[in-house]
Amino acid sequence: MALPVVAIVGRPNVGKSTLFNKLIGQRLSIVEDTPGVTRDRIYSKCEWSGREFMLVDTGGIEPDSDDVILSQMRRQAELAITTAQVTVLVTDMKCGVTANDYEVASMLMKSGKPVVLCVNKCDMLGEPPMEFYEFYNLGLGDPIPVSSVHGHGTGDLLDAVLEFLPDDVAEDYGDDVIKVAVIGKPNVGKSSIINRICGEERVIVSDIAGTTRDATDTAIENESGSFVFIDTAGIRRKSKVLENIEKFSVLRSYMAVDRADVAVIVIDATEGFTEQDSKVAGYAHEKGKACIVAVNKWDAIEKDTNTMDEYRNKLKEDFSFMSYVPFVFISAKTGQRIEKLFDMIKYVAAQNCMRISTGKLNDVLAYATARVQPPSDKGKRLKIYYMTQASTKPPTFVVFVNRKDLFHFSYQRYLENQIRETFGLDATPIVMSVRERDTLDVK
Repeated sequence: MALPVVAIVGRPNVGKSTLFNKLIGQRLSIVEDTPGVTRDRIYSKCEWSGREFMLVDTGGIEPDSDDVILSQMRRQAELAITTAQVTVLVTDMKCGVTANDYEVASMLMKSGKPVVLCVNKCDMLGEPPMEFYEFYNLGLGDPIPVSSVHGHGTGDLLDAVLEFLPDDVAEDYGDDVIKVAVIGKPNVGKSSIINRICGEERVIVSDIAGTTRDATDTAIENESGSFVFIDTAGIRRKSKVLENIEKFSVLRSYMAVDRADVAVIVIDATEGFTEQDSKVAGYAHEKGKACIVAVNKWDAIEKDTNTMDEYRNKLKEDFSFMSYVPFVFISAKTGQRIEKLFDMIKYVAAQNCMRISTGKLNDVLAYATARVQPPSDKGKRLKIYYMTQASTKPPTFVVFVNRKDLFHFSYQRYLENQIRETFGLDATPIVMSVRERDTLDVK
């Protein structure tokens, strides 16, 4: 199910990011380190009264020095309007209503979409001061006094947001349908791949408009099974996301990954692996999605008998942080190996859903620990009592031990490799949680 989107907009220094962190219940840093990826985190799920939605922090509007602030504000606000179901306009009680606030409020009203007016920095309890009532002049209805620092009024703010959110609508895809997000940089041929699939198979069930502007679900049935391909906007490098203007297209791509069972990461064979490819792949890896790297435009490469093997070996080094990922060399232009893509999608999706019995897991554990003794420190040896699988998508295993601090990363990787080799889990991420037997703490 695609979650509705709520965007927080406003001028700089009104407390948008502080409010964002308060509403999601954690301090979410702008840059987060994950294996092989450093990315901007601008959104997170938010829950209130049993309802979930995607909350987006648009960041402060920081125009280029040569640009007029109102023109930049207009571009930012218009983009937020087209993406979100509800917009929260954050203003500053201490500064009062500014000309920029009027400008944004006017554009939001013209959109016809719901707007919730938040007056931040109302830090004193009790009735708001007389200056608060000035914000009625914005014409957006009753302003809501909030203190993003202390949390005052955030419940009332979320109540107002929920009044405008659409009812939950579950996706009507069956359990046998594999949802595939086609992601990557702009101009690598994502839409061309989907068009080639549609043109060759000629068994399209329907074209279903996605919940966001630049994502379309294309349902396809063929001899390989039932699939839904989610075409997304390209993810650009941070340096090309001018003043946050393209961050919403990045958001749509990330949300497509969240909805999908399989992520097909498209790279351009003529360009090779780039830093941005690692960011795209890293997000899918972090979310535990089954992944495939599709090297498009393979027809444009001059080849000899060793070209593909050499290219694959180079990609294995580039994608070392997700060593399980398979590669397929395709051409959307000629249709080369497009059919193979379906078989690979089915294979990695099945691996991502694989469930292994506790008995079989502990047989592997006994063999692995007998072959390589668990590590020790200062006379204390790690004891591994048993292992069980907690969930799928991705396969998640819980290991119960005497001391978590003795379970070194290298030994964890060893056990993971034993599981992969024994059960053939060679094309899916694996998550391993470690618990001390007498506690419920999870590492």
